Amino acid sequence: MMRRVSINIALLWSGKTQRLINMPKPKPNKTAGQPRAIASTQSLSAFVKSICDIMRRSNCASALQYVPELTWILFLRILDAQEEKEREGKDAVGQTFTPALSEPYRWQDWAAPYNEKDFAFTPEGKRAGWKRAELEAAKIGDFFAFINKDLLPYLHRLDVMSDGRPNPAASPKQRVIGRIMTAVERTRVDSETNLRDILDRVHQISIDHIDDQHFFTLSQVYEDLLLKMGEKNSDGGQFFTPREVIRAMVRVIDPQPGETVYDPGCGTGGFLAQAYELMARKLGDAAASTDLETLKTRTFYGREKENLVFPIALANLVLHGIDQPNLWHGNTLTGAAAYDALFEGAPATFDVIMTNPPFGGKEGKDAQKNYSFETSSTQVLFLQHILAELKLALDGKPGGRCGVVLDEGLLFRTNESAFVETKRKLLDECDLWLIVSLPGGVFSTAGAGVKTNLLFFTKGKKTERIWYYDLSHVKVGKKSPLTLAHFGFGPKGEVLDDAKLPATLVGDWREQGGNADRPFPSFARMFSTRGTEAGESDFSWAVDFAARRAKAREEMAPHLAEVEKRKAEAVVCKDKLAALRKANASETELDACREALTAAEKAAREAQAKADAIDAAVYDLKAVNPRARVERDTRMPSEIIESIATHGHAVEAALAKLRALTQTDVSESSASETYTATGAEM
Repeated sequence: MMRRVSINIALLWSGKTQRLINMPKPKPNKTAGQPRAIASTQSLSAFVKSICDIMRRSNCASALQYVPELTWILFLRILDAQEEKEREGKDAVGQTFTPALSEPYRWQDWAAPYNEKDFAFTPEGKRAGWKRAELEAAKIGDFFAFINKDLLPYLHRLDVMSDGRPNPAASPKQRVIGRIMTAVERTRVDSETNLRDILDRVHQISIDHIDDQHFFTLSQVYEDLLLKMGEKNSDGGQFFTPREVIRAMVRVIDPQPGETVYDPGCGTGGFLAQAYELMARKLGDAAASTDLETLKTRTFYGREKENLVFPIALANLVLHGIDQPNLWHGNTLTGAAAYDALFEGAPATFDVIMTNPPFGGKEGKDAQKNYSFETSSTQVLFLQHILAELKLALDGKPGGRCGVVLDEGLLFRTNESAFVETKRKLLDECDLWLIVSLPGGVFSTAGAGVKTNLLFFTKGKKTERIWYYDLSHVKVGKKSPLTLAHFGFGPKGEVLDDAKLPATLVGDWREQGGNADRPFPSFARMFSTRGTEAGESDFSWAVDFAARRAKAREEMAPHLAEVEKRKAEAVVCKDKLAALRKANASETELDACREALTAAEKAAREAQAKADAIDAAVYDLKAVNPRARVERDTRMPSEIIESIATHGHAVEAALAKLRALTQTDVSESSASETYTATGAEM
């Protein structure tokens, strides 16, 4: 194995940061490219930005160019260190380790900095960076030739052979690596000097003593870059779910070991990665090897459409410790696959679905025809897809459960049939047990200011009651994002004490009558009592949906009776009209009968429209807090007028002072010009 006397590379492995090798450390050698400890998300972001700055001056001007370039380089760097960690573990118990990559294609061979004074060696006994040293000693262009004509084709062949056939000898992990690298045809960096600088900097990245809130993932880096592009309305219109929202959703859904987890629009794999973190912790360090293998190879499934994002999702999940991410590349809604080899063997339905479907998208007929309720709305079609993919309730066991981010429009829109019918299907087939109303700015840093909600439901039982929790009062922005603490959870999912809750969550609640000595009703604190009287608070309430349905049916009854009455009249009119025609009745009699028929049909339509409007209103699921504090102006009209007049006087006084100052400045300026002119004449 590659050995270094002084090394400090900590990696994400089964959700924990671990030290790669622990050996006595001599005085650090500054020229040896010592790993750099990244102490926070901010320092990581700044360090990666410095790498991107180099790429921008090396033929990677756009983020759509340098993000994929950075991804594959980072991936190979950390994959190499991960494999060294695994090799170390195998060596410790006398087992043989088979690496995914062979020499000279490992990072430690061709990319690690070479230094005679640095005691780092490959498993074959060569000094780390030996291949890089050879390439740097050769003629200009050989480094690029090795990467483009040797390294990348080798990595591509891990998935697909040169003739297009799948590699029969590849392990599942090698196939994933090959698929990640297939998108990279050649390095975009156009200067060997800059490339060496990039490799040296990437080699320094190390994560040590980082808590779970700041663990290192490729998606973290990628999303940070895309956020900046979104702020500038640049070329990164991708849309990603904030990690803290994902953490809260995973905590609520609480996936269990042995369950399958699916995301039909997985982006960089955030939901799947976070679910893995939680499920791995549940298994613990003493997990059976079969359970661990199931978790790493047959648990996580996803679909992603974007060519740019798909390989990044694979890389992110592999580096989390998911050896076999079962991801499908293509359009989820049309079913058109670009690459489906990794999705082979996926179950027909899933235990858990967590996702954030694209907002505001428009789909064509090729997608709409696959669903019962056709619409161009991407989110509505995704919701229908989710309902079809959730596991059915069988043998007394509940069906699959889902946590999904949906925009406000989908919840309250009742003016389009597909919206109403999709929500009807949701509430008839599933128990929608929770809706969380999020603040308006949660996604604004990603270039989308849409108001959103979190919906949680379980398949197999009709919805009777919906518990709502309102976070819409929290003020969030680019510098004050929504965090797990706003949900009332700590980093490990514990319920936070009031002293640790954000001030933006609590606000002036304690100053309101009777609240001084009461615990703040955070989401985490109220969650266990949802749907009961104890779950009612200033921010939470329950809606009796069964009662709402019953009331609507009662209100619809007279209108539906009117529909039947008018339809019966229309039938009589049609029969009479036929008889009159047969009897060669006068045109006057025929016209009168036609008018009666038209009136009956119109009355039936109007009555039906009234009944339909009442029915549709049942499916307005928007969160409207019945206990929201409303500031009312109780002043008399005369008092309001007097206040306006007082403010008007204050404004006039201020304007008068400004005018006086302006006139003074003009007078002084004129005097100065006169003095200057006189001086010039003298």
